[in-house]
Amino acid sequence: MLQTAENIPVMGIALTVLAFMAVYLAIKIPVWFRVVVPTNEVHIVQSSKETKSFGKGLAPGNTYYAWPAWIPYFGVVTSKFTLAVFSTNLKDYEAFDTGRLPFVVDVMAFFRITDSSMAAERVSTFEELQAQLKSILQGAVRSILAKSTLEEILSERGTFGAKFTAEVEGQLLQWGCETVKNIEFMDIRDSANSAVIKNIMEKKKSQIEMESRTEVAKNKKLAEIAEIQAKQESDIKRQEAEQQVGIRTAQKEKEVGIAQELAAQEVQAQAKVTAERNMEVQKVNSVKSADIAKEVAIVQAKQAQEVKTVNAEADKKVVEVTAVAALEKTKREAEGILVTAENTAKGIELEGTAKAEAAKAMQLASVAAQTELAEKIGGNEGYQKYLVDVRTVEANQAVGIEQAHALAKADIKVFANGGSAADGLTNAGKMFSPQKGLDAASALEAFAATDMGAAFLKRFGITAEAAKELLKDTAKK
Repeated sequence: MLQTAENIPVMGIALTVLAFMAVYLAIKIPVWFRVVVPTNEVHIVQSSKETKSFGKGLAPGNTYYAWPAWIPYFGVVTSKFTLAVFSTNLKDYEAFDTGRLPFVVDVMAFFRITDSSMAAERVSTFEELQAQLKSILQGAVRSILAKSTLEEILSERGTFGAKFTAEVEGQLLQWGCETVKNIEFMDIRDSANSAVIKNIMEKKKSQIEMESRTEVAKNKKLAEIAEIQAKQESDIKRQEAEQQVGIRTAQKEKEVGIAQELAAQEVQAQAKVTAERNMEVQKVNSVKSADIAKEVAIVQAKQAQEVKTVNAEADKKVVEVTAVAALEKTKREAEGILVTAENTAKGIELEGTAKAEAAKAMQLASVAAQTELAEKIGGNEGYQKYLVDVRTVEANQAVGIEQAHALAKADIKVFANGGSAADGLTNAGKMFSPQKGLDAASALEAFAATDMGAAFLKRFGITAEAAKELLKDTAKK
């Protein structure tokens, strides 16, 4: 191809770009593959010629280029391991004791890598290393526990961590690792379908309870024996003390009794002296009392005689004064009675005269009034008729009232045999007119005068005297 002038600038630009890209890639590609190892890690780099460990404190340093393995001469293979402490946990791991009794344990182990190159030779990844270490731990736990009985494992759990550690340390050196501290035996318990540990615990519990009760009984027995001995010693001491107190009390009572007897004798002797002196005093008092009584009797006799004399004189004076007073009283009473009788007689005379004068005046006034009224009525016929009608009405009214009272109490039946009922009542009413009343009263008096009539009226509560009174009242009206 012929290069023309137009193609020269284009090729130059292309070459320039290619050169720039080559420089850029030459700078950028190493940066892309450059690896800085973290502080807690170690990277094992395997090249075509050698194997180096990169990390903190290592001779090759902590920086390398992780060229892909497919690049000839420069390609590498990298294994990463941690330098930090890591743990491996056996959770619910089933094991057996020397008698093939099943149980489950929990074990915790802490490791770290001491030789990363050896670890890299054994495994390719850290996860594979952990799996290998877990297998080593499982084998050690199974081997150690299978050599002991379950009772020994339960009673000596604290020693098995050290046994596990000692068992795995020799194997860990071949993997470039070591334990950070003793492996911890976390827990042991029955498997799913087993109750061996539970039964052992119940056995231990019952044994402990038995030993506890035995110890308690033993201690209680010793305490009771000690209490009995203490009480026995106390009773002996108390009895000895009471004996000493009784002896001292008897001695004291003896001395007190002797002192009391001596005191009583002295008191009796003193009482004899006192009694003799009292008798002498009483004798003197009796003589003196007799003399005084004699003098008093003489004085009282004289006094009584003088009193009698004075009383006799006084009684005489009293009788005389009383007689005079009675005489005066009798005279005055007689004079008073006389004056009273005279005054009474005069009063009666005056009172009779006054009453007679008053009665005379009243009779004269009545006669005068009646005379004057009669004179006026005699000259007035209309007024006379008016008075007669008034008296008739009053009489009929009184008779009607009494008839009504009598009819109200009497059980009377009116039988009208002829005419109307009004005529019958009118005829019955005529029976109770004044005249008929007089006639009936007279007939009643005559009827009551007979024995049979009196007996008949008595049945109705009417006596002959009552009939007479009724007749008088009817006549007045």
